[in-house]
Amino acid sequence: MKNIIGLLTALLLLLSGCALLDSTDTSGTTDRIDVEVTSVIDGDTIKIMYEGKEETVRYLLIDTPETNHPRLGEQPLGSEATVENKRLIESGDVSVEFDVGDRFDDYGRLLAYVYVNGESVQEQMLKSGFARVAYVYPPNTRYVEEFEEAEQIAQEAGIGIWEFENYSTDRGFNADAYGDVSRQSPQDSVDGECQIKGNINRSGDKIYHLPGEGSYEQTNPEEWFCTEQEARDAGFRSTGS
Repeated sequence: MKNIIGLLTALLLLLSGCALLDSTDTSGTTDRIDVEVTSVIDGDTIKIMYEGKEETVRYLLIDTPETNHPRLGEQPLGSEATVENKRLIESGDVSVEFDVGDRFDDYGRLLAYVYVNGESVQEQMLKSGFARVAYVYPPNTRYVEEFEEAEQIAQEAGIGIWEFENYSTDRGFNADAYGDVSRQSPQDSVDGECQIKGNINRSGDKIYHLPGEGSYEQTNPEEWFCTEQEARDAGFRSTGS
C-alpha cells in the first residue's frame, strides 16, 4: 500500500510540474518553433505571431545599421540591411529558436535565432556584410563562434559595413567613416570622446552609465553623452541616483 501511495504521489508531482512549465520553455534545447511573420522592422528585428499574440523579435548576437533611430536617424546601409532581411524572411518558412538565457530583453522583445527553411538568417546577414556580431551576453551565446566565422567572410571580402574602415565599431556604426556621409548630418554621429551610455529601461526610467561601472558593458544605449551634465540635461539620472 505504501508503495502504491508513493507512486501516486510521485506521479502527481510530475504532472504538477508539467502543468507549471511554460510552453515557451526550450532552454537547453535547439528546438525550433514555426512562426508567422507579420512584418519586418529593420535588419535585425521582425514581428511574429507567437502563442496567439504579436511579439517583436530581436535577433540574437547581431546588429545592423539603424533605419529610424530617434537620435541617429537612418544610418548608411540601414535600408539595405532591412531589404535583405525582408528578402530572406519572405523566401520561405520561418522558425525561431531560443537560447538558455533570458527570453526577453529590457524592451519586452523576444530574443531568438531566426531561420528560413532551416537556414540561419543571422548567418546570412553576417555573410552578406549587412550585420556585425554584437551584444554577446552569456549565456545566450550558442552560435557566437559560427557567427564570428560568417562575419569574417564579409570582413575579408570588404563588403557591406566592412567596405569602409572604422564604419563598423564595437560601439555601433560610425557614419562619418562611411563614404556617403551626406546621408547623415554631423550632429547625428557619435563623437569618439562621448562614452556615457544613456539607457531607457522597460519602465521608462532614463539612466546613464559611466565607463567602468558594473553594468556598463551590458548596457545597450539609446543615446551617447560626452558629459554627465549633458546626460542630466536630457533627463537621464545616474545609476546611483
